Amino acid sequence: MKKQSSTKEDIIKLVQEKDIKIVNLCHIPQDCRLKTLSFTIKNGERLQDTLEFGERVDGSSLFSYIDPSKSDIYIVPRKETAFINPLSPAPTLNILCRYLDESGKPLDIAPETILLKAIEKLNSSTGIVLKALAELEFYIISKQEESSFPTVSENNYHESMPFARFENLRNEALVTLADVGIATKYGHAEVGKFYCKTGHVMEQHEIEFLPQNLDKMAETITIAKWIIRNICTKSGVCVSFSPKPAMEHAGNGMHIHLCGSKKDKNMITDSKGNLTVDAKQMIGGILKFAPSLTAFGNTTPVSYLRLISRKESPVDICWGTRNRLALIRIPLWWSFRKDTKRTGSHARTFEFRAPDPSANSYLLLAGIALAVEYGLKNPKEALKIADDLRIEKVGKTTRKRKVLPLSCSESARNLEKDRSYYEADGVFPKRVMDGIIGKLEFHRDGDLQKKLASNPEEIEELLLKYLDCC
Repeated sequence: MKKQSSTKEDIIKLVQEKDIKIVNLCHIPQDCRLKTLSFTIKNGERLQDTLEFGERVDGSSLFSYIDPSKSDIYIVPRKETAFINPLSPAPTLNILCRYLDESGKPLDIAPETILLKAIEKLNSSTGIVLKALAELEFYIISKQEESSFPTVSENNYHESMPFARFENLRNEALVTLADVGIATKYGHAEVGKFYCKTGHVMEQHEIEFLPQNLDKMAETITIAKWIIRNICTKSGVCVSFSPKPAMEHAGNGMHIHLCGSKKDKNMITDSKGNLTVDAKQMIGGILKFAPSLTAFGNTTPVSYLRLISRKESPVDICWGTRNRLALIRIPLWWSFRKDTKRTGSHARTFEFRAPDPSANSYLLLAGIALAVEYGLKNPKEALKIADDLRIEKVGKTTRKRKVLPLSCSESARNLEKDRSYYEADGVFPKRVMDGIIGKLEFHRDGDLQKKLASNPEEIEELLLKYLDCC
């Protein structure tokens, strides 16, 4: 977030200068949505106590893993995250918080704690600093107006006003994100646009961020979704981050681009702009764990309807250059440019295309960090996986075709199989893994593909159910 203040004294000064009326302690629990605890500013002593100690909260209402009989946990302000709330009518300061347990230690089941442990494991064992950027796709939903300019369905890519009706709303989101210190790469209209029988139009947009450390990117995704939802609500329209709003139309993905460095040296490309051996090891690690990473990155039954539909969504576990049906894609780089500093890390990445906006961004990025660490620590195995699964056309591999899970149930089985690696060194607590597996199994969607062919009405009900849930 925008670095408004870094100390208690800085924040107190800011509150006085900006005549702040409300201080919000914000936190991100199990469901990865921003939560808020609000304080009115009555006197300096109360503000100082709040900034220094935080507050007690009911952990059992935030985490299903906490026993209600021992539910108290702490939220403690991370002062460096303070930012002026751009959406509040009264002058308001938001401060993100960290969860602490009863002994004052980081709460082991908190998404941020898990991600920070994964980052530390990767850094300490390999020296690699991994950064990520997300492509966040979403649909804006509104009643169709007589004066609107109709367009052909699925022909909305980079469309401009008046054909892209919500360009101004998307740009308002970009400006608001900048106001709170979130760096974006760009925004644009995406492919999807269609007209519903109910008289509504659904128009797809995308906002892409610039690379940040994994913990900051997880935080960015959560804050961005909060801002987009608020802007849409204020404008009288709805927004959906559902992975698949309608079977015959493009789904919402949340592709993750990755770049790594070691001692400030780019580990993705060499001096000639070619993919490095280290990058191939990272790719091999992600390909190995891809079937269980879906448990963090594709968390609803409709996530798998997006993958099955194959509208630029991957199913095969493979990687290739520029191929948008590959699970991992090497985008076009500015290899012909000599001034590589100008075409820096954001331009030299590899892209993991399976995740969607239903993901818990903290757990997803923690899982990716551990998969990358495995690839770098097991070079022979990782390079063999990468060599075996490299393609230029989907389906042409040197070995039997491998595919992603196609249901929550299948993802749960894969996570159970790989859980010992995620749990190693205490990164993912056992009760968190049990909870994720249990939630995936609860969907009982192993027959999803069969229902797609035999019971389209039930699939339509499923799509509607998850339209607003992500």
